[in-house]
Amino acid sequence: MDIVDIGAKVALIYMPFLFALCFHEFAHGYVAKLRGDNTAEMMGRLTLNPMAHIDWMGTVILPLISIVTNLPIFFGWAKPVPVNERNLKKPKIDMFWIALAGPLSNILLATIASAIFAFVYSRLGGLQLNEPIKMLLSQFILTNLFLAFFNMIPLHPLDGGKVLARFLPASINHKLEQNEQASSLLLLVLFMSGVMSFLVYPVMWFSNFLVNFFGAFL
Repeated sequence: MDIVDIGAKVALIYMPFLFALCFHEFAHGYVAKLRGDNTAEMMGRLTLNPMAHIDWMGTVILPLISIVTNLPIFFGWAKPVPVNERNLKKPKIDMFWIALAGPLSNILLATIASAIFAFVYSRLGGLQLNEPIKMLLSQFILTNLFLAFFNMIPLHPLDGGKVLARFLPASINHKLEQNEQASSLLLLVLFMSGVMSFLVYPVMWFSNFLVNFFGAFL
């Protein structure tokens, strides 16, 4: 792969991934502030600046290695936004919404991109210049939906584990949080083994649904 191909793949795959991660973490911090905790803002995390959210291994090194070496597995993560539950009026309910904000923010981005994609495809589809735009939008939609669906898996430390905590007894949640490292290792094994490829089906279905939905109005 030459430098031009690498640059094209970085623009097509990594840049949408980086923005989606940053927006995801910003959403956590923003909703936390709305619910009474401004820890993220005080620590400079209430921003879309990638430097505030970068985990060098998960946000930069592993994703770029995957791109450069053409690995079949592409994944990564950002630094979690800090939340001080003591500042929340109703910690259990508030943490539910703070956790849910991340995946919902990615669905919002995918929805907006789907509307733009439908417009480009319907009204400007015959222009060759728009092919790169459609490719970028398509990748952006899939990246955001994959992040949303993956993060809603009901295991800690993913958002889905915190969302599920809203409906579980405190004693069970405490045990799950204590075993967070074990569940993290399980998630990594499942990802590396290809088991997580099942997410392709809901991601593709929802992507097609969004594009077709907006396309029906054009």
